[in-house]
Amino acid sequence: MTYSAMACDFNTEAILLRKIEYGDHDLIITFLTRDRGKISVMAKNAKKSVRRFSGAMDLFSVNHIQCSFPKKNRDAMINLCQTVLENGFSQIRYDVVNTAYASYWTEIVTQWLEEGKAQPEIFELLYTALEMVDKGLIPTEVISLLFQIRFMRLSGFSPGLDQCDDCSTGIEGIDSARVWFDFKAGRVVCPKCTGHESYAREPAVPFGGSARGCWVSKGTLKQLSWINTVEMARADRIRFSGVAIREGETLLESFIPFHIGRSFNSLKFLHKMRSEI
Repeated sequence: MTYSAMACDFNTEAILLRKIEYGDHDLIITFLTRDRGKISVMAKNAKKSVRRFSGAMDLFSVNHIQCSFPKKNRDAMINLCQTVLENGFSQIRYDVVNTAYASYWTEIVTQWLEEGKAQPEIFELLYTALEMVDKGLIPTEVISLLFQIRFMRLSGFSPGLDQCDDCSTGIEGIDSARVWFDFKAGRVVCPKCTGHESYAREPAVPFGGSARGCWVSKGTLKQLSWINTVEMARADRIRFSGVAIREGETLLESFIPFHIGRSFNSLKFLHKMRSEI
């Protein structure tokens, strides 16, 4: 791999999460790097420097990047010296729905991760999810469930899906086909412990949930638990029914914004794209 002769302080593999125009020629770019976590860099003259950045400025692309720290003003941004494209994941951008899913995942990562804190497992998770979509061997909506449930585990706010949190009855022992999932507590509550009627009167929000939680089948919860622990190499064995996919989307796409404490524009766009299919 050949790089320019510019003096740079570090190089690493990076996924492009976000880019913002800065002035007439520059870009501020957010990367998720393999060994430095999320970083924001200044790409000077990126709009006209074909040689240094070689078409590697597309969202979701994986690049080998070289960067330098500011020499005089220590509060200034890291400078991006050069990029070498490793994988553009071009098949994702040819499909608007796939692009919507990938945008949602990258916005989750961008909003949740701290700057400069290494998160190699999350890097591998996002890389693998993008690669799976690009290859097209597994439905993208299933990959999204896989990404979200594993992201929550790696980020330390994985929901409890195996038993009722109030009475400790295991999912298999609950005498009901559906249970309540509480967004705030991140837990399952069986119908006997919810006061069924009061939960049924919860104000509805889009896509099957409410302001506090949603009803979900035990079968869906068991599948979500399984994909949270299965090896990524076995992901092609995942089989979700249409109902399980919709329930999983309602649960995860409500729970994650609730805990991160913000709404995602990319998720609103994804919901719009799905409603039009």
